[in-house]
Amino acid sequence: MTGPPMSRRRRRISAVSAITGDLVSSTLSRALDSRRPGEGMVMPSEYERIAQITDPYELLREATGRLGEAQQEVTELARLRRRVIQGLHAQGHSYAQIAEAAGLSRGRIHQIRHTGPAPEGEFLGKAAVTVVTPLRRDEATGRQLVALDDVTTGNQVEDLARAFGLTVASEHVTADGNVDLNRDGLVVICGPRMSQAMARACATDPVIRWERDSDGWALRDLRTGTAYRSGIDASPERPEDVAYLGRLARPDSKGSFLAIAGIHPQGSLGVAQLLATDISVLWGQAETHRFSVVVATAFDPATHEPVSTTLASALYRHDQD
Repeated sequence: MTGPPMSRRRRRISAVSAITGDLVSSTLSRALDSRRPGEGMVMPSEYERIAQITDPYELLREATGRLGEAQQEVTELARLRRRVIQGLHAQGHSYAQIAEAAGLSRGRIHQIRHTGPAPEGEFLGKAAVTVVTPLRRDEATGRQLVALDDVTTGNQVEDLARAFGLTVASEHVTADGNVDLNRDGLVVICGPRMSQAMARACATDPVIRWERDSDGWALRDLRTGTAYRSGIDASPERPEDVAYLGRLARPDSKGSFLAIAGIHPQGSLGVAQLLATDISVLWGQAETHRFSVVVATAFDPATHEPVSTTLASALYRHDQD
């Protein structure tokens, strides 16, 4: 399986250190020796344990669960293998050299390079992702509702994740703003206005800051001082919005999650389109590191569909000194 089709002309995106402001070189791969031997692997005794279960229903449940985990492991190992080959080739090694060093045929290396789950799928998550969209409270009835634009954004991100071979689930931020961010594989489409949990997480970003004043919400680049505002809040109104895209630390400091948040829902739709067309470029700059960037979107005022998207700010890597 391969990723979704890319646009013919890819954007040139450069990552910038959040601390020094220096350009960060694009890296397509990391060394295999950064992965500990046996990490995440299940020994054959796991099969033996399941095979010895006497209750047929319990055995069926255990075998089904283990098969799902094994299939995810196979997918992620295939993604890792393709990523390493792409990285070695990008460093100047020919497929023949890679094949000889790995003990595989050149044809097999070339096949792996062009088939299997694309490495950039890891930008969204590993093996499984949960896409979280916000619920809003209807002031007239008090019921919890979901906005159509939020549904569309969530569906587009879910479709993209599936195209990369990821297992996908969906959840909601409650209308009261409650969401558990201490989980693996989260893609949260929600900003600080809708959730205090997201407000606290966004406040840890060292470069892009959410601000609110009499003119509405803005995203401020603390390095340049630029404040990015939505055209929807302007007078006269313009069919333009801005959004936050970043990978933030979990509150428990045991990982990170991907955050997407437009000042209005139209901005989040623009981020979904950017991911669909340029995720490989974003992956090349940020990989799975923490980062943040402001995305600008022009949209059709009748349908809210994005007409164009661009990076309004630099893409800042939070881990660069």
